[in-house]
Amino acid sequence: MPQATATVADSADDSRADPAGDSSPERTGPSGAGSAFGPLLRAVRGQGLLDRRTGRYVLDIAANTVALGVVITALVSLGDSWWSLLLTLPLALLWTRTAFLAHDAGHSQITGDRRASRLIGLIHANLLLGMNEAWWNDKHIRHHANPNHVDKDPDVGVGALVWTQKQAIGREGFARWLARNQARLFFPMLLLEGMALKVYGFQFLRRQPVGERVVSALLMTGHIVLYATLLLTTLSPGKAVVFALLLHALFGLHLGLAFAPNHKGMEMPDPDGERWGHLQRQVLTSRNVRGSLLTDWFLGGLNYQIEHHLFPNMPRPHLRLAQPLVRAHCRSLGMPYTETGLVESYRQALAHMHEVGAPLR
Repeated sequence: MPQATATVADSADDSRADPAGDSSPERTGPSGAGSAFGPLLRAVRGQGLLDRRTGRYVLDIAANTVALGVVITALVSLGDSWWSLLLTLPLALLWTRTAFLAHDAGHSQITGDRRASRLIGLIHANLLLGMNEAWWNDKHIRHHANPNHVDKDPDVGVGALVWTQKQAIGREGFARWLARNQARLFFPMLLLEGMALKVYGFQFLRRQPVGERVVSALLMTGHIVLYATLLLTTLSPGKAVVFALLLHALFGLHLGLAFAPNHKGMEMPDPDGERWGHLQRQVLTSRNVRGSLLTDWFLGGLNYQIEHHLFPNMPRPHLRLAQPLVRAHCRSLGMPYTETGLVESYRQALAHMHEVGAPLR
């Protein structure tokens, strides 16, 4: 599969060009105020913020690998004990770091070598998490190309949850009840996401070319075999099942907490309205989350969602450095730049989901 950063398209022409390399003038809003993404791009490039930080990522990968080894060693040392369940929390945190690394590899943030990027993605997603990196990249490419576009962004398509009142009105039966109560059910439903990611990955295999399908399937199957062997040789079957369920619940919750604040409740382009340029499309549909370095760590840098969407191949350590440039550029254009605290970001996302279900109440 192509890397995510290589196929982020401009909705105006659905081209396959990387928007970070598009310096053509564009419209920045309904007012028609002209602007260019080029000046911001040149400023960011001029400060070296698009230069890759491969050495930093090598250290991150090494630290994450060692930490995973420490937790596994602790699990084996504790043996068949209920105390082992306490290890699901640090393991879920480390699994999420692993997912962040796979995400960054998919955007070619770690290295410009496509084969190396895909290898990193395969190891971190398919082998270590049992999640199909090809499925994730395919879905994530379309999301980055047209965020919050109901016809083009799979993240706001009709699924277990709905994101527009039009989608909600069309629900029937249990799906209707779910849409009506989705705001209060959102976080509990995230507890199922860890398992769902594995299921989606296996379902996607049929869409992959034969060679890629074999590699993906072998690595994901290898993850399950190794993981099951570790748990069943360390814990009793009952404890092993509880451990696996709790770990996947915490993993899914953590991932959801990282991704939920990014776009939910932000502007959604009108499919029949004016086609937005790259700057407007990425800024107006995204929300940043302010905080400390701990926030950056917990959310994997995705709290700089605006910067990440404008420059998807920008290394994660540079997103914080790019923020003042992006914020100042938006201010000069009179373009809204949305940034909230973490709790407020969840409140806004849940408020949007509650509003969407209003017609069903």
